[in-house]
Amino acid sequence: MTGRSLVVVSAGLSQPSSTRLLADQLAAATAAASENPLGVRVVELRDLAHDIANHLLTGFPPPALKDALEAVASADALIAVSPIFSGSYSGLFKSFFDVLDKDALAGKPVLIAATAGTARHSLALEHALRPLFAYFRAVVVPTSVFAAADDWGADSADGLLQSRITRAAGELARELQHRAPVQVTDPFALTVNFEDLLHS
Repeated sequence: MTGRSLVVVSAGLSQPSSTRLLADQLAAATAAASENPLGVRVVELRDLAHDIANHLLTGFPPPALKDALEAVASADALIAVSPIFSGSYSGLFKSFFDVLDKDALAGKPVLIAATAGTARHSLALEHALRPLFAYFRAVVVPTSVFAAADDWGADSADGLLQSRITRAAGELARELQHRAPVQVTDPFALTVNFEDLLHS
């Protein structure tokens, strides 16, 4: 079977970012669990913030944002990670998915994850992120991954966070294994033989 593509959307605002750190660990664990070669691309929404705002105002995505949106739509699987503010995903995270085509994630395996200062925000994965991707008709894996500030301690590599990362990544890898690769179609491609067009 041919290699698959995994796109990781990270909505961290700072550099370095715990959101990006979690995103990278999830991507690495998914690649390790995958039976086939896995090409990974990370989309940092921080770098696209102005483009997203412009697209919301004009309806036209600048080239960098257009490329990111096409990468998400053509990916075989998606990992989406947002920081949690005031009990929900960040405005930047939501704005990116606001400008994504409503059919882009239909049937696509998705792993959701989030970071926050305290564990009090952990339910945001179930009451905010999971419903968002249900709207897109994505196939969200059962295990979601939340990382609070305390999860990044010196012993975190052997702790509960790593266990959740491994379990969620394994679920995503299995979803990939049982699905055919995404077929990307060109909406402007000629679907009728040119000679038939001349004789019609």
